[in-house]
Amino acid sequence: MKKFVFAISGASGSMIGIRVIRELLRTCEVHLVISSQSFQIIKEEAGIDWTADKKGSKGQRVKGSKFIEDKIKKYFKTKRLFFYENMQMDAPVASGSFKTDGMLVVPCSMKTLSGIANGYANTLIERAADVTIKEGRQLLLSPREMPFSAIHLENMLKLARIGMKIAPPVLAFYHKPEKIDDIVDFIAGKILDAMGVEHEIYKRWS
Repeated sequence: MKKFVFAISGASGSMIGIRVIRELLRTCEVHLVISSQSFQIIKEEAGIDWTADKKGSKGQRVKGSKFIEDKIKKYFKTKRLFFYENMQMDAPVASGSFKTDGMLVVPCSMKTLSGIANGYANTLIERAADVTIKEGRQLLLSPREMPFSAIHLENMLKLARIGMKIAPPVLAFYHKPEKIDDIVDFIAGKILDAMGVEHEIYKRWS
């Protein structure tokens, strides 16, 4: 079974990341990191509340990564998913000795892109990406911004030149999408193609 690190950073497009995760979980183990800003975006865009917020025995608010992990596993109906907080720097994915088949950041904010491109491993997402690069594994980033500035493009070019995959969520219409889910499936499918993961979630050009 393949094993991937998956990150959702604080940018619009979390629905695409969630769709890719759902497909990966069919055949793969997923180690998920979500930035703190992303939880509100996921709630607003996808209508999914994964925030670590519940009432304790004395009515206080209780927070923790285990609570979030349980909510996410319940959503995806799987035991193949493992969740880590973005500042959990002692997580397994922070070490090169933790073997994986690669990492995806979908969507990837420009802040996260910059941190990865410049080796600034200030969060677990950035550290896991840094590890992925230094170990020579596959790394895919799906930068979500428009228009790209010269700074954004230079950061992407720096990573592309060392073999990392840059896969912005670019739309296509030859498959004649009828609803938003069709568009999301197409982009998710192209991301999976880039990582060599088999799927059948969109109609291919024939």
